[in-house]
Amino acid sequence: MAYQALYRTWRPQRFEDVVGQEMITKTLRNAVMTNQTSHAYLFTGPRGTGKTSTAKIFAKAINCHHQENGEPCNECEICKAITNGSLNDVLEIDAASNNGVEEIRDIRDKVKYAPTQADYKVYIIDEVHMLSTGAFNALLKTLEEPPANVVFILATTEPHKIPATIISRTQRFDFKRITSATILKRMEYILNQKDIQYEDAALKVIAKAAEGGMRDALSILDQVISFGENNVTLENALLVTGSVTKTDLLNYLQAVVDQKTPEALEMIHKLVQDGKDASRIVEDLVEYCRDLLLYQQSPAMLEETELGMLDEDFKKFAQEIEPETVYQMINILNEQQENMRYTSHPTVYLEVLTVKLSQLKNQPQVSQANAQPTISADQAQIDRLMNRIQQLQDQINSLQQTQPQASRPVRRQVVSTNQTKVKEVKVNYEKVNEVLGNATRADLNRFQQVWGDLVNMLTVPQRAIMSVSRPVAASSEGVVIGFEYPYLCQKAIDDRELQDALTNGLSRLVDQDLSLLFLPNEQWLKIRKDYLAKRKVGKTNAQPAAPAEENAADPQIEEPAQPPIVAEAQKLFGKEAVQVKED
Repeated sequence: MAYQALYRTWRPQRFEDVVGQEMITKTLRNAVMTNQTSHAYLFTGPRGTGKTSTAKIFAKAINCHHQENGEPCNECEICKAITNGSLNDVLEIDAASNNGVEEIRDIRDKVKYAPTQADYKVYIIDEVHMLSTGAFNALLKTLEEPPANVVFILATTEPHKIPATIISRTQRFDFKRITSATILKRMEYILNQKDIQYEDAALKVIAKAAEGGMRDALSILDQVISFGENNVTLENALLVTGSVTKTDLLNYLQAVVDQKTPEALEMIHKLVQDGKDASRIVEDLVEYCRDLLLYQQSPAMLEETELGMLDEDFKKFAQEIEPETVYQMINILNEQQENMRYTSHPTVYLEVLTVKLSQLKNQPQVSQANAQPTISADQAQIDRLMNRIQQLQDQINSLQQTQPQASRPVRRQVVSTNQTKVKEVKVNYEKVNEVLGNATRADLNRFQQVWGDLVNMLTVPQRAIMSVSRPVAASSEGVVIGFEYPYLCQKAIDDRELQDALTNGLSRLVDQDLSLLFLPNEQWLKIRKDYLAKRKVGKTNAQPAAPAEENAADPQIEEPAQPPIVAEAQKLFGKEAVQVKED
């Protein structure tokens, strides 16, 4: 038999084999035992945390006639067929390559038929976030009215790309990153079963490099075993992962702190010559500096996460170095890491990085020498400014006492007018009036009901822009969206990607192509006032119409929220007695 990778050979076949996800496996096991399974599940989380494996185990458990305590037997024909992938009733679909609407429609047509061998038809859709908009719409209809004996399991690493309408119709389980200690125990168990010699330090390096993914850890372990001829050593693990030893990192940082620049440069050149990746060197330095800060604040927590890899030299160095110096080091490292992403000469940036770090110690000394004169000069200037401010305040008070009362509001009004002009946004009045001419209350209510779902479909930056907006008027062909702040309104007008996302989302939610018009609430008040005034004049000059026709043509538009001071005045004196005037 051909050799199989470790992550395939040791893939979990029972719930108890899935490590690091005890809450999820317990919930699913109890659901199987009590026959309280849902028709749709959503498994989310980082790569290599057990989403697809858990889905296949769950498919076996609900179809196994010999399951005990919610666990599949893995010995019956159904379990063996699901494990081998030969059971027609359990289908695993890769949405990355089958993301079209036709594939989902094919599934929708086939779910109507009863399972042939198993009790349940199970569809495992991996990387479900890759589905197109049309495919999601086709899937939504099936999830709304699921046939009997059909279970959908959706797996993804990017749940934010899935429409909220899909998520709300599933049971969601969030798979977390597996801790380094758990990964370490699993690798020790596998190596003991295979009777392979290993060093504890090597497994700790692999567990940390895996970054919470069990599949990544087993893949790296497989490489180390092959490289070391069935012997797992620390040296081999460092070579395979590209990591730098803790000793090398400590010696380098000690050299730059002591301002031994030639020695530090020599260390960098040696690491590069040994085949270490420049980006990985900087990344390891950032993590090492982070460990220094954490150890200074909480030694016990860091020792637990580092699996006992902290030596006495590290602890001594952490006590000697100042936290402010570590902060500056991290800032410089992050800056150089960003620069190295787009360069073909990373060694140059490593050399510049070394020189910058070596010069950190001189900066506080220079500032300290000049601190006292600077403070004195600043204090003298502050005193002069305070005296001048007091003089100006006295002049303002005297002018206010001698100036007539009627002129004061004028001055304030002028300032307000100038501010409004600065914030004014260009608006296509013709298109806005077209929407108002056909606006109805039914259309406005329809868009207001789906507005929350529409905003949830957007990315985080896009939601930040649209969080202060709402539909204020709508027709069958367009929607007017009012913004509380003109600045965000202008950003929305300039962001073509945001407009496309809103248009596509509305098309998906209301099944209608619409035009979107953005304007600030301040300008919306004026436009609304002018439109209603013109319409009132038109009604006065025109012949009286039938009541039914008048109500059908009456545009339904929503007035934006009033400023707090206006709302309070209306509350005290009534809306009829309060008039808002604009200059």
